[in-house]
Amino acid sequence: MDLIVVYLLYLSLLPKAINTEATEIADPGAFASAQRRTRPTRKTASVDYRQFSHLTQPHQLECKTCHQFPSKNWKEIRKGDEGFPDVTEYPEHQGCLSCHRSQFFARQRPVPYICSNCHVKATPRDTSRYPFPSVGEKFLTSDKAKGFVSDFRVYFPHDKHLDVISKRQDDWRNKSVVREGPMRAISFRENSQPKSGRHLESDPKSCETCHQTYQPQEKSDDEFVTKPPKDIGDNFWLKKGTFKTRPITHSTCFTCHNQESELAPLPPDCNACHKLPTPSKLATDFDSALNTKIGITDWVMVTTWRARLSAGAFRHEVHPDLSCTKCHNPTMNTVEVKTLKVAVKSCGGAEGCHITATSDDGGILNYEIDQRKKDPKFVCTKCHVAFGKESVPATHYESIPKPAK
Repeated sequence: MDLIVVYLLYLSLLPKAINTEATEIADPGAFASAQRRTRPTRKTASVDYRQFSHLTQPHQLECKTCHQFPSKNWKEIRKGDEGFPDVTEYPEHQGCLSCHRSQFFARQRPVPYICSNCHVKATPRDTSRYPFPSVGEKFLTSDKAKGFVSDFRVYFPHDKHLDVISKRQDDWRNKSVVREGPMRAISFRENSQPKSGRHLESDPKSCETCHQTYQPQEKSDDEFVTKPPKDIGDNFWLKKGTFKTRPITHSTCFTCHNQESELAPLPPDCNACHKLPTPSKLATDFDSALNTKIGITDWVMVTTWRARLSAGAFRHEVHPDLSCTKCHNPTMNTVEVKTLKVAVKSCGGAEGCHITATSDDGGILNYEIDQRKKDPKFVCTKCHVAFGKESVPATHYESIPKPAK
C-alpha cells in the first residue's frame, strides 16, 4: 500500500519536472532569472561622493586634520607683495584615504567620482586641480564656482572693527604709521570698544573699506547685468549697482590678523571665523526659478541675492546719500541670521521716503498695501522678489505713521 502511494506521488510531480527541464532547454536564463527575482534585495543609501560637504558629521573635524597652513603653493598663487601665507590648496590625498579608500579605487568611469571634488580631469596625464575658493578671482571664474555655496558663515564682529579701521585709515593718510610690507598692522585693542553708541549715529568711515557698490551702472545706458528675457514683464532681474561687495578672500583680514602682529585670531585658527550654520527657518527673498530663467551666472550676484533676507530688489546705487547705519545695525552678528535682517521702518524715517502716512503722500509701501487690499493676487514688486506674493507682514502696517490731525 505504501509503495502505491509513493508511486502516485511520483507521477503527480513528473510533469512539473519535465516542464522545468523544457524551460531550461528553451531558455537557459529564464530559470535563473526567476530565482533572482525571488531573492530579497538590500537597499543601500545612495551617497554622491562628488559633492563634498563640511556639514556631514564625519567631516566636522579640526581644520588642521585635512588643511595645511600655509599651503605649499601659497607663494605661487599670489606673486610678490601680494603674497601672504594662506590656505590656497585642497587637502592632500592622505587626508581622504583613511576614510574613503573604497571610493578612491572604485571602478567608475572615466575616473572615480570622488576625484571630481578637487580635480578638473584627474587623469594620469592631467592631475590639475580647481583653484581653491580662498584665492578669489581665479576660483570665481572657474567651472567649480558655478552653483558653489559655502558650507560656512563667517563670523565678523562689525562693532569691534568700525573705529579701528577708521583710525587706521586716518593714520595711514596722515603717515603717522609706517607700513613695512603689505601686512603691517596696528593694534586696535585700545579702540575696539564702542564709544557710548555715538559712532552708530553717523556713517562710519570704515564701511567702504570692505563694502563697495558692485558693478555700478554710473553713466552707462545699460542698467542690466544680464539682458532680461523679453517675456519676463515686471518681474525683478538683477540690475547693476544692486549689491555691495564684501571680502571673499583672506587678504583684508590677514592685513591685521597675522603672525607678525600676533593679533588674535591668527590665520591658522580657521574655526574662529568660519562657523557651520545653525538651522534657520528664515526664508530669503530669492527665486531660484527666476534666476534660472534670467540666466545670471555671476557668482557674487547670485550668492548675494540668495542671502537677501529683506528686500531682494533694493539697489544700493540709487541710494548714495543713505548712511549705512540707517538700515544696518553695526552690532549685527554675521553668524546669527536674524540680526542681519533690515527693519522695514528703515524705508520711512523723518524724510518719508517709501513710507508715508497715506498713498497720496507718495509712499510706495502705502500704495502696494492699498493695491493688495483691492486685489489679494496683487504682487509687490517694488522691493521684493519671492516675498511679493506672500501676505503683508504686521511690521509693514506698524511702520506706517498715523496721519497728522
